[in-house]
Amino acid sequence: MRKLAKKGNMNSRMNIVLNKFKSSISSYPPGMCPLVLYRSLLQMSMNQSCGKCVPCRDGLVEVERLLNSVLKGEGSHETLEKMKSMCVMISESADCAVGVVAANMILDSLCEFSDEYESHITERRCVENTIQTIPCVTLCPAHVNVPGYIALIKEKRFADAINLIRDKNPFPTACAMICEHPCENKCRRSIIDEPINIRGLKKFAVDECNAREVKTPKANVKTGKKIAIVGGGPSGLTCAYFLSLMGHKAVVFEEHEKLGGMLRYGIPEYRLPKDKLDDDIEAILKSGDIEVKFGVKVGRDIQVQELRKDFDAVYLGIGAQLGNRMPMENSDCPNVIPAADFLQKVAKGEKIDIEGKRVVLIGGGNVAMDAARTAARLKASTIHVFTRKRDDMTALRSEVHSAMQEGVRFRTLLNFLHIEANKDTGLVQAVWLQPEILGPYDKNGMMTTEHSSAYPYRFKCDLLILGVGQRSDVESFEKAGLSVEKGRILADETCQVQGAEGVFSGGDCVTGPSTAINAIAAGQVAAFNIDEYLGYHHKVECNVKIPNALLNNYVPTGRAMIEERDPFERVCDFKHVEIPMTEEEGAREAGRCLRCDYFGCGSMVGGKGDDFLYD
Repeated sequence: MRKLAKKGNMNSRMNIVLNKFKSSISSYPPGMCPLVLYRSLLQMSMNQSCGKCVPCRDGLVEVERLLNSVLKGEGSHETLEKMKSMCVMISESADCAVGVVAANMILDSLCEFSDEYESHITERRCVENTIQTIPCVTLCPAHVNVPGYIALIKEKRFADAINLIRDKNPFPTACAMICEHPCENKCRRSIIDEPINIRGLKKFAVDECNAREVKTPKANVKTGKKIAIVGGGPSGLTCAYFLSLMGHKAVVFEEHEKLGGMLRYGIPEYRLPKDKLDDDIEAILKSGDIEVKFGVKVGRDIQVQELRKDFDAVYLGIGAQLGNRMPMENSDCPNVIPAADFLQKVAKGEKIDIEGKRVVLIGGGNVAMDAARTAARLKASTIHVFTRKRDDMTALRSEVHSAMQEGVRFRTLLNFLHIEANKDTGLVQAVWLQPEILGPYDKNGMMTTEHSSAYPYRFKCDLLILGVGQRSDVESFEKAGLSVEKGRILADETCQVQGAEGVFSGGDCVTGPSTAINAIAAGQVAAFNIDEYLGYHHKVECNVKIPNALLNNYVPTGRAMIEERDPFERVCDFKHVEIPMTEEEGAREAGRCLRCDYFGCGSMVGGKGDDFLYD
């Protein structure tokens, strides 16, 4: 007789175990040997094998034995050849996906990490000195001491927490509100429950203590050196901040009326109130000898050659503030606007009347979400976001979720064909979209699409916003002889511009459009390398004592989330959408930190809590 499965049967209990195991995989620490990771994944595949076919049952065991010999330093080039031929055989003859996928995974590793295999065979060690590093510190582009400032927050030492953040990042307030928090991606707390809400705790600190009122470290003795900083955005101001603390004079050339770059002109008020941004900027300007020249555009009001002649070094942090247009007919119509340009117009207070109008937005990045949510606040009647593939929706999930709450509608698998304009008015009146179907993944693991048999269809709109990327205004720098390729300034990992002595550059104008924290990291790296170029080796002292670590009791505890105002209320204005954490929430969330700088996977030098080994 057939029987109903009992509640809490073996499979249900196994699912609980597998979910915990998945958490361990997702929090795999940075800095580990990739071959060890591949061995772990191979062993997982071996455990999934049903054992019916020889290639999978016996072949994977042999591949594991060969991989182990490489890891032990007993392998040779012949071992690699055996591994390769064995995996090819398994891939071509295994009966099910378990063996095929596992074999292909090892074949991929032989290509992707060929240098690692070679080092294990010839040098009997990893390419680098692999060691588990502190995940949140390593994954923060600026390498902020995350466990340290969380410990300070736990003790309610908010001013010290802000200064510890400033040790690497002079924008504690701005990042507390808009950072994409990559530091949370590998948080070891995931093994127990959920990652620490690191951005939330940073916001809790700046909510409790205004960053403008927290004194920055004392600047070094003046050196007499002058550095020109082109661009007063997050990258340029970060560079100016650290150079001024070192004792150099930083002169910032800013073409706008106010500082902040895309933090001011690209991030909407409801996400980053400009008075809060000014808290960070005021603290930066007070940190040392920083002079700002407003309304000066390099290439128009002053030339690059003049800067190179009059200053000891030059840093270019011009960002990527120009929105892209699509190379198609009618893309230059008056009611077609790049998302970046749309946001800048709103930020500058220019009148954009879209009340009651139908808005279409092409693109799925964070800038596109900002534009869509801004359009909702300008009382557009409908806002539709179209993307070709699901993985084109690169915006933070929280941003997409908030946009949906505010009435923005989303459709994927639609290819943008062309723009239809009214012949009499010259205005866009509709867009044409082609339905797509998903195809095989490409070599980078990205979805591919192809046209569906469904016919294209016409979608009416009154305003078309193009969220299809941004570019830098590099024309004048290219004319000045600096190395530029595909609209980006060519600079190495030290931020030194290729072939230009004493000229450095970083941020979006080098990498292409990225995040604020990446721009901040570039400004920090550039400042220290400019200091070295000038013949110094200054250190910026933080002088904040981090509390000693206490053992955590590891009790699973819910993650404190940053709540937002009601969607029907917040969509009516541009007031800040996030609600501050309560004192109890902040304290409890800070108490969840496992202090990886002392325990588990953290690495310290000499047993001190302020010295880290970074990846």
